[in-house]
This record gives sequence, C-alpha cells and structure tokens, in this order.
Amino acid sequence: MSLTAGPTVHTSDFIRTAVREDLASGRFTCVRTRFPPEPNGYLHIGHAKAMAVDFEIAREFGGTCNLRFDDTNPVKEEQEYVDAIMEDVRWLGYRWDGLYFASDYFEQLYEFAVKLIRKGKAYVCDLSPDELREYRGTLTQPGRESPWRNRSVEENLDLFARMRAGEFPEGSRTLRAKIDMAAGNINLRDPVMYRIIRASHHRTGDAWCIYPTYDFAHGQCDSIEGITHSLCSLEYEDHRPLYEWFLRELEIFAPRQIEFARLNLSYTVLSKRKLLKLVKEGYVRGWDDPRMPTLRGLRRRGYTPSAIRDFCARIGVAKADSVVDIAMLEHSLRDELNKTAPRVMAVLRPLRVVLENYPAGQTEMLEAVNNPEDPAAGTRQVPFGRVLYIEQDDFMEDPPPKFYRLAPGREVRLRYGYFIRCTDVVKDTAGNVVELRCTYDPDTRGGSAPDGRKVKATIHWVSAVHALPVEARLYDHLFTRPDPDDVEEGESFLGALNPKSLEVVEGFAEPSVADSPIGKHYQFERLGYFVTDPDSTPARLVFNRAVTLKDAWARAAGQG
Repeated sequence: MSLTAGPTVHTSDFIRTAVREDLASGRFTCVRTRFPPEPNGYLHIGHAKAMAVDFEIAREFGGTCNLRFDDTNPVKEEQEYVDAIMEDVRWLGYRWDGLYFASDYFEQLYEFAVKLIRKGKAYVCDLSPDELREYRGTLTQPGRESPWRNRSVEENLDLFARMRAGEFPEGSRTLRAKIDMAAGNINLRDPVMYRIIRASHHRTGDAWCIYPTYDFAHGQCDSIEGITHSLCSLEYEDHRPLYEWFLRELEIFAPRQIEFARLNLSYTVLSKRKLLKLVKEGYVRGWDDPRMPTLRGLRRRGYTPSAIRDFCARIGVAKADSVVDIAMLEHSLRDELNKTAPRVMAVLRPLRVVLENYPAGQTEMLEAVNNPEDPAAGTRQVPFGRVLYIEQDDFMEDPPPKFYRLAPGREVRLRYGYFIRCTDVVKDTAGNVVELRCTYDPDTRGGSAPDGRKVKATIHWVSAVHALPVEARLYDHLFTRPDPDDVEEGESFLGALNPKSLEVVEGFAEPSVADSPIGKHYQFERLGYFVTDPDSTPARLVFNRAVTLKDAWARAAGQG
C-alpha cells in the first residue's frame, strides 16, 4: 500500500461507516481514493488533513490512493508547484499508487463534452463573463436562460470544434451544461463546462486553448481512474448534485462523493490568496518561513511528519465546520519531541558568571543525561570551567517573593554541576548588570550537598571557553487574534499580524551541538524545543524554536 503509516486514533467516523456500508452492500468491491491538489501553490496544514483522510482510509480498507493534479487552469499553475507538492506528500510519509494529471484526460474530457452536446445536454454560449454572472440569478431569484441556449446540436458541435481550433477570442464563448436555470442550487443553473483560455499549459503547452472547469473535470477524472470514494471538503457539498448529474448523463462509472469539514486553525489563515499576499508583500520571508502554515514552513519550524499525522488523527473528521486550537498541533509535536529529542544546554540571553574560587585554566567534564524519557539515549560529557554563562532571567539583584533563582548572597544548583553562591555584582556605566562574581562548593558535584542543605532552584549554564555562538529564532503566532479574519468592515486580516512573531537573539550552546545537521531537533533545557535551520554555517549555527515547553492544550485537556 502507498502509505508510510502513522498512528490512527479515530477508527470510526461517518466516512468510514459509509465505506463499510458500500463494501457490505456490494456497491463497490474495493476502495480507491485520490488526493487531488491544484498545482497553483504550496501545500499547507489543511492539505495535510485532506491527505490523511484520503491516504489513511485507503490504507485501512486495503485499497489504493492516487495523487492527481487538478491542472485545468494554465494561468495559475506551474511545474514548480507540481514538484513541490510531490516532495511535500512524500515528506509527510505518503506514497501514492498512481500519479495522474487532469491534463492526461483532456482528449477524453473533450469527447465527454461532445457526447453531452449530442444528447442535447450542453450548448455553446456567447454571453460574456459579466453577462453570465448577471443571467445566473441569486439565491432568492431564479436565473435567466441564455439567448443561445436552444442552438441546434449541429451548430453546437461546429462551434465547440471551432473553439478548440482557436477561432474565437478568449472569454468570447463557453460550453455550458443545459440543466435548469430556475434550480434552487445555483450550481445547476447551466454551469460552464469549458472556457477559452489562451495560456501555455505546464504539460500540454499550446496544444489546447479550451480548458474544462473543475466541476466538469473532477467527477469524470474520478470515474476514469475508478475512484470509489471521492472525499472532498464541505464546500463541495452543494456541487455534489452537479458531480452526480454529469456522471449520470454520461452513463459512466459513478464514484461516491462524501464531504467533510475542512481544517480551520486558530491564529492561522489557510487561504492561498492571503498566504500569497503575505509572501509577495514581504510580511514573511517566503513560503518556507517558519511562521507560515505551509508544510514547507512547518518543516523548517521543526514539525515532523509523524507529529502532523498524529495531529490529523486526533482531530478526526466531522460534518460541521469548527476551529481547532493551534495548541493541539503544538501538543502533537511537543509530545513526540519530549520522547525523542536529545537534551542540551544553551543560554540565549547570556550573563557572565565568574567562579572566583574555581582553579583558573581548569576544565572538567560533567556527565549529563541525553534524554530522561529514553534511558537508551545514554549520557554525554559537558565541559565545566571557571567562567560560565547563565540566563539573564535567572538572576535578580532585588528579587521579589517566590523568586528562587540566583540573587546576591543566594545559593542555587547548576544543572549536573555544583552549588554556587553569588558574592558580588559587576555593572557597566549605565547601571546594567554585566557580570556576577560567585563561589562554588566543590563538595556538591552532581547536585547534592554532603551536609544535607537544600537549594530551591536549578539553573542551566554553558562554559564560556567552550560555548558555541548560536543565533536563536524565537517564533510565535503570526497573528494576534484567534480568527485573523474577524475584522471590521473595510479592514484587512493584515491588521491582526503579530509584530512580535519573530525575535532573534544571540546566545551560546554547549559544544555537543557543533556538528548538528540541518533539521536536527534538540530540547534546549528549560527553554523549548529547537531545530537546526538551513541558514546555519560551520561558523554560526542557527536554531529555530519549534515549540515551547509549556503545553496549553494538554493542561486544558486535563493531561498535564
């Protein structure tokens, strides 16, 4: 089967129930699904949900799943997107059984259209695009019949052939299905089947100047491939009667279309138009910006295929639209990385500490645990010396109640190391603390005191002599509102952009990360989960914060 399987949390839902019923009744003898993206942009987290539905259901029922590109609009589609989509599908862990394009079927779709003309079920219309909209009517008013609706079959065949031959200007004529201009479902009011588009296609070049619409192509492509279950997002529910009408009139194999709610994620926009605006106008660095919901952005942020599949399995499928809290997506990643990511120490806002009673020039190696969740991960050696860096936030000169970290005269534990006590504070001319003078207790190596005294805080650190300079990119939600589209009339979703969605800090990490490959995950102890970014160089490592340590969703769900 075509899937690198992930966990399946939901084993029963209305789609799976329908599939079981179809197999039991004999309507279908096998299960064939398809994932049909249009190659006019990059895949995002919403497509991941659709992929999970298509591929996982095929896997569960021992069926097949095709990848089919809906490439019927040459104006917006490019080979770049085809290549990117295939790469992203593979990255997410799915393997298609057949690779197809709607353009593979252009000739057959044309013959289907001719068949409908011969049956008197389609006609060439000369209304302009604006006139088409006007004649279509509204939700409360029926449409009006085109003046060319009753052309003869012979005239329609002639005109359609001449449309294909390129005799007419772009937009001057369309081929429409002849259904019912008074139908309550606007999609049945003589929908357009073909339009004239004079643009070069990424696969067929200039061989065609007429292109089928999605509504005409999709069901017929499903039929040609023997798809049994055409699984679509909820906005296609109103299109299902048209999908079924074409199949019925053409008297060809009829798949079953089933709709489910698309993914809506808090603090996120998934509209291709809006994502394109963010990229084109420079609000983000590109399609793979770690703040973007594209699979490329999520990958660079540090999300793993298994975490995304786990998220999709957890949310399942539903018949009604709802908004999923982005904290749930973060939980899936955090839950995985907690089990798999090695721990290291890094200091992102460094404050220099000098241990005045530690021998100058001496270095010792302390044993540190790589992952307490995985004993098999073993331990590593971390260098320790006279000069250290700690986080600025781990020191306060005048601490408030319940601040238990380092302060003048106070003792804390260094992670894997010793107890240290702050004896003096060095400031610059502006009054900023730039260095702490401390002493260490050599009898407390490993974190405990022979005399039984206790400290209330453990802080992390790195040895200044051995530390590697790193750039850390701290990412937050791209938008400040859970629903970025919740705006006043005349306002734009851009007004909800988070000016603090990215903070870049300069810090230091322990030397064990020196040879980190791109995409390597770590837990920076007490700071979050990070991944090595492609911008890294041997002289300067760059890490993206994938997710913080705190898990809002698990707490809300009663799991932590």
